[in-house]
Amino acid sequence: MLGQIGVYLVDTVFAFFVMLLLARFHFQWLRVPFRNPVGEFVLATTSWLVMPVRRVIPGLAGLDTATLLLAWLLQCLAIWIKAAIVGAEPSLLAIAGIALLDLLRLSLYLLVFAIIVQVIFSWINPYAPMAPVFNAMTAPFLRPLRRFIPPLGNVDLTPLVLLVLIQILLIVLANVV
Repeated sequence: MLGQIGVYLVDTVFAFFVMLLLARFHFQWLRVPFRNPVGEFVLATTSWLVMPVRRVIPGLAGLDTATLLLAWLLQCLAIWIKAAIVGAEPSLLAIAGIALLDLLRLSLYLLVFAIIVQVIFSWINPYAPMAPVFNAMTAPFLRPLRRFIPPLGNVDLTPLVLLVLIQILLIVLANVV
């Protein structure tokens, strides 16, 4: 019982910070503005981790490698701690690989969340102050699909198609491990 509680707490705390670091990485990669409540929260909660690492690890081709490396290292640490709690001893290579797959999986979940919020905003209030943030996060993924899938009766089905594709990717990732 205590082991389950420990694994749950480690998973919760580390997943929170890993998701914030991934959000920061994706915001910069997709050029999502940080001048909004979500962006400011992400910066406020991750800057204490990212700024010291950025002094050592530079960006690469416009990507924030320091943030991505931190997310990966935190995920590796979380896997190692959870394994130690349950008494397992996985190899470092296995931990590194699983953490990498977890980052991909969590990034896909982040995209799913952004798509759902973007769709809700488009139905309720497309001019909401936060709508441009979620549009910027989803547009690079929806744009290629919109070339092949025209709107049907003024209804855009591309978010639904993208969600199906993401779910297929998640199924594939679940079977890789």
